[in-house]
Amino acid sequence: MAKRVTGPEIEKLIQLLAKVPGLGPRSARRAALHLIKKKDQLLGPLSNAMGEAYDKVKICSCCGNVDTVDPCTVCTDERRDRSVIIVVEDVSDLWALERAAALNAAYHVLGGTLSPLDGVGPDDLNIRGLIERVSAGGIRELIIAVNATVEGQTTAHYITDQLVGLDVKITRLAHGVPVGGELDYLDEGTLTAALRARTAI
Repeated sequence: MAKRVTGPEIEKLIQLLAKVPGLGPRSARRAALHLIKKKDQLLGPLSNAMGEAYDKVKICSCCGNVDTVDPCTVCTDERRDRSVIIVVEDVSDLWALERAAALNAAYHVLGGTLSPLDGVGPDDLNIRGLIERVSAGGIRELIIAVNATVEGQTTAHYITDQLVGLDVKITRLAHGVPVGGELDYLDEGTLTAALRARTAI
């Protein structure tokens, strides 16, 4: 049995850090040690920032984004084309698309994908809110930007079926060869999708 070399407070910090995606037990120990060594410059400000985030962060009642205001900054941005909604699985996908700055549209965060094996059904996701937004009118295009997984495609088909009869154009992200990608390193599914989605030059 390994001996404990730190107090329970430090052990608790390590255990909590280990639950952060991308940090395992060893990385959590290194991160905790670094924070402790830089107590005044990092640990204190981080503790304060986390306390503020805990108190102030809200889920946007319109799109499902996280922010400190509701409706969120994206939903209240007058410069956005609100007639176009980009549907994403998670807030991290919204942030990724915003970094790309390819389209100045509105968003809708589903909160995951349909997965009957994991017990995730339509009522567990923010699908009803999306249907209500489209049904209210004023939406000309819905861009379904979910991951190219079985669950993602199942979710996309379900949403499309729910919107039958509504006057909205439904599109999805292109699938295929990434920019800078080499064919030799791509899997068969990606190559097949790229060939099927080929465009004229």
